[in-house]
Amino acid sequence: MTAQPPADPAGTIETVFRLESPRVIAGVARIVRDVGIAEELAQDALVAALEQWPRDGVPDNPGAWLMATARHRAVDLVRRRENYARKLAEIGRDLSDAAPPEEPADPDDIDDDLLRLVFTTCHPVLSAEARIALTLRLLGGLTTAEIARAFLVPEPTVAQRIVRAKRTLATKNVAFEVPYGPDREARLGSVLDVIYLIFNEGYAATAGDDWLRPALCEDALRLARVLSALMPKEPEVHALTALLEFQASRAAARIGPDGEPVLLKDQNRSRWNRMLVARGVSALARADATSTGAPGPYALQAAIAACHAHAYSYEDTDWASIATLYRLLAARAPSPVVELNRAVAVSMAEGPAPALEIVDALAGEPALRDYHLLPSVRGDLLLRLGRTREARTEFVRAAELTRNERERQLLLGRAGECG
Repeated sequence: MTAQPPADPAGTIETVFRLESPRVIAGVARIVRDVGIAEELAQDALVAALEQWPRDGVPDNPGAWLMATARHRAVDLVRRRENYARKLAEIGRDLSDAAPPEEPADPDDIDDDLLRLVFTTCHPVLSAEARIALTLRLLGGLTTAEIARAFLVPEPTVAQRIVRAKRTLATKNVAFEVPYGPDREARLGSVLDVIYLIFNEGYAATAGDDWLRPALCEDALRLARVLSALMPKEPEVHALTALLEFQASRAAARIGPDGEPVLLKDQNRSRWNRMLVARGVSALARADATSTGAPGPYALQAAIAACHAHAYSYEDTDWASIATLYRLLAARAPSPVVELNRAVAVSMAEGPAPALEIVDALAGEPALRDYHLLPSVRGDLLLRLGRTREARTEFVRAAELTRNERERQLLLGRAGECG
C-alpha cells in the first residue's frame, strides 16, 4: 500500500534516503561483503525510488522498500558472479529469503548489520582521515561535498579518501563483522575515537572562519546514541555519549552574537541546554552501571564534563575534583594534552604558580610544538601572575599558530589586554 505521490517527490526521497541509507548499506554489505559495492547498490535503490515514487506514491514503509530493492540487486549481483556457489553457501538463506519490497526487515538483523558497518568504516587499517570521511559518508549520510565543507578541504581530496578507503577495505579483505575476544576492545577504541574526532571538529573547528560547526556535532552525537543502543553493555560507549551530551549542552553559550568565541568562564550558563545535561547524566549512570573495573578514558572525561555541568558558576566549579580526574586520566591514557588540561584545573584549585610548573615541563613535548593552546594557557597563567609582558608574547604566539580566524581574533584581543 502506498500514499499519494508527494508534492515534492525529490525532496521527500532525498530525506528518506539520508535517514535510511546507513541501514540499507549495512544490510546489503552483509550479502556482498564489500562496503563500496553496497553503497552503489543502495544508490541503485535510490534511483529506482526516484523513478517509481513520484508516479506511484511513497510506500508506507519507505525504509523497507529501499532495503528490499537494494537486497534484490545484491542477490542478482551475487548470482552473476562465477563463484556463486561459494557465496550462496556463505550467506545461506539471505539469498532465498530476500524480503519483497513491502516486507520490513528484521530489526535485530538491521541492528547487527549497522554494528558491523560501524566497525568496518572505523577499521584501524584505514588512516584517521579516511575513517572519518567514510564514516560520515556511509553512517552519517553526508555527501562528499558536505564532508569537504565541514572540514574545509577540497572536495576531490575527500572523494579520494573515500575511494581509497573502500579499496583498502576490499584489498585487505577486511571482514564485515563485529570483532570478539581480544580484538574487540582495540577496534572499539578506534570507533569511539572517530566519533570523538568528528564531534571535536564541530565543537572547536581547527580552521576557517567559524568557531562552531553544529552539524558535525549533531552527526557525531547521533552516531554515539546509535552506538549506545547497539552496544548497551559497553561502558565506554555510554561514557562517550555522556561526554558528547554534556559538551553539546554548552554550544549555544560558546559563541557571542557575532559568532565570536565565548570562554567557559564568561559563558551565560542559563543558556546551557538542561535537557542535554540530563541526557548526559543518564548516559554516565549507564556507563557506571555497566562498568566492572576502573573507569576508562571516556568515563573520566565525562565525569570532568559532569563537574562543569553541575556548577552554577565558573568559580563554584569543583576544580579539585577535576584536577584529580585529570590526574587519573593522565595515568590511564598518558598524553601531553591531558597534562595541559590538568594544569588548567590545578591553576584553579591551587593557583597559577604550580600550574605554570606543569606547563613549562611540557615545553619540550614534540606533540605540542605547534599546538596553539600551549602558549595560550601559559599566557593566561603568566597574566594571573602579573607577568604581563611575557603573557602578551605567549598570546601573540598562540594567535600565530591557530588556523581558526575566530580564535585568532580572541587571542589577539587577549594580547591587547596585556598592554
